[in-house]
Amino acid sequence: MEETDREAVATAVQRVAGMLQRPDQLDKVEQYRRREARKKASVEARLKAAIQSQLDGVRTGLSQLHNALNDVKDIQQSLIDVNKDWRQSINTIENLKDVKDAVVQHSQLAAAVENLKNIFSVPEIVRETHDLIERGELLQAHRKLMDLECSRDDLMYEQYRMDSKNTHDMNLIHTYFGDMQKLSEELAKQLWMVVQRSLVTVRRDPTLLVSVVRIIEREEKIDRRMLDRKKQTGFIPPGRPKKWKEKMFNILERTVSTRIEGTQADTRESDKMWLVRHLEIIRKYVLDDLLVAKTLLDQCFPPHYDIFNRLLNMYHQALATRMQELAAEDLEANEIVSLLSWVLNTYTSAEMMGNSELSPEVDVNLLDALISRNVVDQLLSKYMSTLTSNIIGWLRKALETDKKDWIKETEPEADQDGYYQTTLPAIVFQMFEQNLQVAAQINEDLKTKVLILCLQQMNSFLTRYKDEAQLYKEDHLKNRQYPQCYVQYMIAVINNCQTFKESIISLKRKYLKSDMEDTLSISHANMDATLDIIAKEGCSSLLDEVFMDLEPHLNELMTKKWLMGSNAVGTICVTVEDYFNDFAKIKKPYKKTMTLEAHRRVVVEYIRAIMLKRISFKNAEERKEGAERMIKEAEQFRFLFKKLAAGSGEDTEGLCDIIEAIAEVIKLTDPSLLYLEVSTLVSKYPDIRDDHIAALLTVRGDASRDMKQTIIETLDQGPSQPNPNYVPIFKEITVPTLTVPKLLK
Repeated sequence: MEETDREAVATAVQRVAGMLQRPDQLDKVEQYRRREARKKASVEARLKAAIQSQLDGVRTGLSQLHNALNDVKDIQQSLIDVNKDWRQSINTIENLKDVKDAVVQHSQLAAAVENLKNIFSVPEIVRETHDLIERGELLQAHRKLMDLECSRDDLMYEQYRMDSKNTHDMNLIHTYFGDMQKLSEELAKQLWMVVQRSLVTVRRDPTLLVSVVRIIEREEKIDRRMLDRKKQTGFIPPGRPKKWKEKMFNILERTVSTRIEGTQADTRESDKMWLVRHLEIIRKYVLDDLLVAKTLLDQCFPPHYDIFNRLLNMYHQALATRMQELAAEDLEANEIVSLLSWVLNTYTSAEMMGNSELSPEVDVNLLDALISRNVVDQLLSKYMSTLTSNIIGWLRKALETDKKDWIKETEPEADQDGYYQTTLPAIVFQMFEQNLQVAAQINEDLKTKVLILCLQQMNSFLTRYKDEAQLYKEDHLKNRQYPQCYVQYMIAVINNCQTFKESIISLKRKYLKSDMEDTLSISHANMDATLDIIAKEGCSSLLDEVFMDLEPHLNELMTKKWLMGSNAVGTICVTVEDYFNDFAKIKKPYKKTMTLEAHRRVVVEYIRAIMLKRISFKNAEERKEGAERMIKEAEQFRFLFKKLAAGSGEDTEGLCDIIEAIAEVIKLTDPSLLYLEVSTLVSKYPDIRDDHIAALLTVRGDASRDMKQTIIETLDQGPSQPNPNYVPIFKEITVPTLTVPKLLK
């Protein structure tokens, strides 16, 4: 207390010091005193009220504790009295056992009396119930069945209460009501028939289906009641619980599975499209059934049955089982595609589960996959393997068919522009197109894989195509009369190369994404190279055909007969032009190349004829006559190939200039200028060798051995400045028999 007093005094001193800090505040001392007095009085009043309240509460509590103590004493005394009375009445309770047994017997007799009417009328009720079931009045039949079961169950329960070990009486009751169990089974059979046909019944007679559901609900309630009684008493009637609701869903599940499996109407042996038909029937049936379930069936069942979602799960599981069974079969390539397309695309599309009329109850994003990713990968792997074998076989067969056309006696067909062609490119790329369209039905990844596969096989196929074209040429060379239309079909082979090129580009543009171009660039380049080789060899073989016919006329060149006025060059030009009338059926890229090659080979053969030294001019007059004839024939060649190359935009005059340049060397009258003329020739055509110069001087006929040696040695020492645009031509020409050293001896 002293400590508290000191703290109070110290606090008061601080408050007073705070109030009297300035001299003018001394005038308010009395005012401060009155204010503090009022505060003190107020605090004291509150303290007194609080203390009084606490005292009242304590007083009340003490009073209640006192009353409680008295009550406890009274209760204790009452318990003592009850215990005393209970001990005194034990013997009396034992004397009432007979009364208890009488009560139980009375209860059983009362139950028997209550059910007496039903007991005596059991056979009649059974007959009536049977008739009701046969007439399809299922609700009334079930009502009577329930009455019979209730009577039996009550009697058996009372017997169980009286003597649970008395199986004889229990069996007696059960036997008496034995026909009732048959009625239950018969009624159940009718119910399950309605449940099996529920999707049909709901459209024709929804009332019948509702009756079935009501019966099942009644049985469910009885099952629950009997199970509850079993927990309390241990007794449950025979045949309970029936679990008809569970059985109903089991039957619906079996019905759905049977419906899915029963849609296969054909086999592979009877119909190649059996799987497509099977899957389409499944799609139609499932969609129709689910729409009926949503719009009609759902209204016939209580909400807690969730019948639509239950049926949806049943159909999904049945479909998954069926798809897995189909996937396990030995499917062909087209069947694998049909199955995967249906599983991966059709199933979730608007044509089936994605149908707008099924939403929002059906969310395709929440549906599990019908077959696992592993099975899908196995099917795709099998498909690619089978497709590879099929494509190889198809390509081989297509080539064999095309080869048979090559030996026909009729010309090949021409396209709308008049170019010869065979059906091979169309057949090959139609096959590729069909397989790519089929693969696109599944996904983009498979489409890309199939495209890569097609182009890979195309690469191998073109190599075989090249080999077959070469064999075709070799067979023809053995007998040039056979095949009759060799030239026309070789032209068609050449044109096919261009068609193949265009088709490959079109196929890639249509089915390959731009970001995948690089992966096939090498393969594409290889195919283009192979096609160019085939076309080039084809053109070469056709030119070989031309020059075999020209050989007798080429042999006349630079001979005495030629000098005396042979028309060999005229015949050569007519023959070439005649062949090129057929070659007009070659497509432009290759026709242009072929025209240039023909021009080059004619000039080469002409120069080769000069270098063969079949003639040696005796005097200036012969040299002049021969040179002028060469210049005239060069002009004929120039005119011919200019005509053949019309529209190609190519300069065809340069090759004929070589003949004219050689003619100028031969025509030269002043031998002293011969070195200058030859050096000019060499500077224009730097691939001229010494033996070419020696042969040319031999044909001229007036060059001595010393002159030849001097000219050749001097030219060898001179600088060579070849024209970068010049395409060597003399390197192909060999000078037979005499070499330069022999010539100079």
